[in-house]
Formats: sequence, C-alpha cells, structure tokens
Amino acid sequence: MAEFVGTELHDTVAVIRITRPERRNALNLQVKQELVDALEAAIADEAIAVIVLTGSGGYFVAGTDIGEMADMRPIDHVLQRSGRLFDVVRASTKPVIAAVEGYALGGGCELALACDLVVAADNASFGQPEIKVGIMPGAGGTQRLLRSAGRYKAALWALTGDMIPAREAYAANLVSTLVPAGEALNQALEIARKITRMPPLAVQAIREALRLGGDVPLETALSLERRLFERLFDTADQREGMRAFMEKRPAAFEGR
Repeated sequence: MAEFVGTELHDTVAVIRITRPERRNALNLQVKQELVDALEAAIADEAIAVIVLTGSGGYFVAGTDIGEMADMRPIDHVLQRSGRLFDVVRASTKPVIAAVEGYALGGGCELALACDLVVAADNASFGQPEIKVGIMPGAGGTQRLLRSAGRYKAALWALTGDMIPAREAYAANLVSTLVPAGEALNQALEIARKITRMPPLAVQAIREALRLGGDVPLETALSLERRLFERLFDTADQREGMRAFMEKRPAAFEGR
C-alpha cells in the first residue's frame, strides 16, 4: 500500500508533508491515520520543537475524500475515529504551523484552522463547502470560523460553501501571514525556527493561554494568564533570559 505522508527534519523542526497528488491531497482514512502517526511521533520526539504541516503539488488539502465518505453511516465515524486527526493537532504539546498553498477546503480548511499558526500563499483558497454535498463541517469548521471571523462571516461561508480567497481569509483573521505563491513553506520554516529559539516553557504557557483563554469569560482567561505568567518565574529560563538581557548577550534557554 502506498504511503501518502512523510516527515522531513530541518534541525529541530519537523515538516510533515501530504503527497497524494491525484486527489489534491484529499484526506481519506489512510491519510488521516498516517498523519496521526507522524504527528504523534514528532510530538514524542524530544529533539523536535515545532511541527509544520504542508502538502505537495501546490495544494494543502483539497478536502475530505467524498468517494470514501459517501456510504459511511454515523457509527462508522465513531468506530473509525474519523475525527481523531483534528484532536491530535489540537492537543499537540508543540506548536503546529500550517503552510498552505492552493486549496485548503473542507477537512483541509479545518486541519489548517486547528493549527497554532497559518501561513498562506496569497493565491490560496480556503472554504467549508460541505453544504454542497448535503452535510456540514464536522471537525471544527463552523466553530473556528465563528471564533476567528465572527458569526456573520461564518454564516456566509458555511451556508453558501463559497471559497474564501487567502486575502479575505487574512482580513478575517483566519491566516497569520500572507506570502507570495510558492513561499508558504519557507516562511513557515522561518517562523518555526524563530520559535525554536524561544524558551520552551514560555512557548508552552503562551499556547495554553491562547488555546484555553478564547473559550472562557475574560476574567477567567485573565486569571489563567496571570497564573501561567507567575509560574514562569520559577524557571531557570526566566532567570537566564533576564540576566542575558541585562548583560546584553544572547540567552541560552534550556527548557527548565
């Protein structure tokens, strides 16, 4: 059986790439499982600090494989854990960056939006076209659009299934940064390398504050942020970072 997912190491950055060109990298159960395996391996590898998800052939992910999904029943989704991939990305203990060229549609859009950052080519297209085949987004599409772009944009895109040009996605806060076509992976790697130079415990704390804070009342989120902030003052990296700043030298962070 052909394998569709591979991992490339760039120092402490793992690039996980989908290669299924005949289907524009569409997600079937095999691709999803291979992605889960690659992600879990990268998360478990102490030498890897940041993960980048991307596709080959000028596409990110053109959607979920409709041919495979057409005859599935509700219990099939449960038994085959068809949504597990998105759970793994959301639960990652390491930053995950989506490098998007071409299409990020349906499950591909949901996969990108599950990541911490989205780097997109300025000619890329996002969208949740599930309604056009009689269903709706089921892996975070409606809820992430709602929380990023607001109710009215989310309703427009989810109810029409229209594509969202990258520039419009950027304006609606679905994309972290735009780059020229063909440069998404390079820019994602540049950002990833910057993050690898930051203190790991502070990276984890910021991600926790961002991921949990957006779904609770402001006062609760502010309390969470304060506790995470205070906790970092018990780390060697805090002492090293501030000492290096005062001594006007680069900091040597160790993640402790």
